[in-house]
Amino acid sequence: MPFPPLFPFFLSVVLLPALLQADITYPYHTLQQKQLLNLRQRSSAAGSGAAGTLPASKRYEGSSDLVDLRYHMGPVLSLPIRLYLIWYGRWTPALQLPIRDFLLSLSDASVAAPSAAQWWSTIALYADQTGANVSLSLSIAAEASDPAASRGYSLSRLSVQHLIADALAASSLPVDHRCGVYLVLTAPEIAMQDFCRAVCGFHYFTFPSLVGHTLPYAWVGHSGAQCPELCAYPFAVPGYMARGGVGAMRPPNGDVGTDGMVSVVAHELAELATNPLVNAWYAGGDPTAPTEIADLCEGIYGTGGGGGYTGQVSKDGQGRSYNINGRGGRRFLVQWVWSPLLKACVGPNAMD
Repeated sequence: MPFPPLFPFFLSVVLLPALLQADITYPYHTLQQKQLLNLRQRSSAAGSGAAGTLPASKRYEGSSDLVDLRYHMGPVLSLPIRLYLIWYGRWTPALQLPIRDFLLSLSDASVAAPSAAQWWSTIALYADQTGANVSLSLSIAAEASDPAASRGYSLSRLSVQHLIADALAASSLPVDHRCGVYLVLTAPEIAMQDFCRAVCGFHYFTFPSLVGHTLPYAWVGHSGAQCPELCAYPFAVPGYMARGGVGAMRPPNGDVGTDGMVSVVAHELAELATNPLVNAWYAGGDPTAPTEIADLCEGIYGTGGGGGYTGQVSKDGQGRSYNINGRGGRRFLVQWVWSPLLKACVGPNAMD
């Protein structure tokens, strides 16, 4: 995902890793280590050899010996992740609820397979230089709303940081250095710089000069009224694909823009957790334009995916497509992510 060309983060690179690692409780880490051991054993069993590498048949989607995903010594989000949501613009409860349920599903181990929590377990395989893995625990800690769109209906990338600063200054949200992730979600009527042209979402970290703190954040926009064929794929498809016989899938929660937004939120959270300061896990030599763990699997949702084909996914009784289950009977369609063990794109709905 593209990033703003601003890098005043030398102090952040030094200080924030220590903050992210501070006060880790042993009971939490003991539980996570057991869970991760089980994940690694399952992943290794799926591949061949001690490292879980792929067989010559390359049966896992997106696999390639040419992908050079590297760790660059920065932190990952290893403490329990507390999400702080900012709903900017006119959001209705009907549009909010599927997104909220998806976020709450990421740590719900009680949901039947293939589940959102199983999808997140691949992200939890990534670790930092201390051996601390991305947390398996995510929760919604607090929410703030700005239905009047106080900073206007056309935003710049940098203005996302102002929205976070506004919420902190008004005490609508707290400053959470240790575990906080700030997620700015803009409503269908809100335009964003580069939205529908270069990005559907992005993540970064706040600048102390603007916000007063260095905090990881992500922005995702609702594309339903602006560019669903670009940012809500495969629930809408570009004209050139439709002419080739590729049809749009029906969204599992009944709204093209919202269901498409869920997948983009998943994409950005996966990358934010594994590369919060743009100095941890990514491919390529340029940190201003890194290829991250979700970028490597763009457009792949199931077995056989790639080259414009989403892969094999499930359908419910009404013909709505999904690949993971969530809490309360919810279903979602989210893209796969790159596994550091299998060195391929994987998802819990894999059929091989």
